[in-house]
Amino acid sequence: MNISVLTPDKEIFEGTITSVIVPGTNGMFQILENHAAIVSSLGAGAVSITKTDGQKMEFTIAKGFIEVNNNVVSLLVQGVEGA
Repeated sequence: MNISVLTPDKEIFEGTITSVIVPGTNGMFQILENHAAIVSSLGAGAVSITKTDGQKMEFTIAKGFIEVNNNVVSLLVQGVEGA
């Protein structure tokens, strides 16, 4: 599954992953390969990305949106810390 993490200023990460956990406005949720198409708003909290080599990437966001369609994940976020 491919992901791109973007802020208004720059690209934070782009690559192949096995999962991503995000802070939805109604609670945390995880996206795995072959997830149903979804668009959701994100609240403040931690984002955890697991890359295909097993490495984890974690950072905190203030808010944003996630879109998942055909194993392509787009994270559009603001207020990123620790990336």
